[in-house]
Amino acid sequence: MVTVLLASASVHTTAAACDLLAGWLEADDRLVHLGVVEAGVTKRDLADAANVARGRLVAPAVEALVRTGDPPTVVAAVADRRDVDHVVLGGARGDPSAAGSRPGSTARALLAADRWPVTVLPAAPSP
Repeated sequence: MVTVLLASASVHTTAAACDLLAGWLEADDRLVHLGVVEAGVTKRDLADAANVARGRLVAPAVEALVRTGDPPTVVAAVADRRDVDHVVLGGARGDPSAAGSRPGSTARALLAADRWPVTVLPAAPSP
């Protein structure tokens, strides 16, 4: 059994992650979807993102968590508490096609922590 933590506040990032994870996860694996409330992110955004995961992945069941705080700190704490085997997240906050330095600060912090394998999703292709 594998436990994967998907940290996402975006329906776009969650959808891209589910497309990837559908080929990785099996029925007895666990997916923990974590949304972190921070400036510019609402609980509704997080609920919508979790619903995308539930809708796109038939198995395994999706456990949705919402936490408040500094995203790198919160993601690391949940990953440790849930004893996850792998962390998946977008390369930048919010919309995966958003401009800015990639990977973002949360991805950089998790990679630097070097405690779990981390998959950073690529930016969405330009139209």
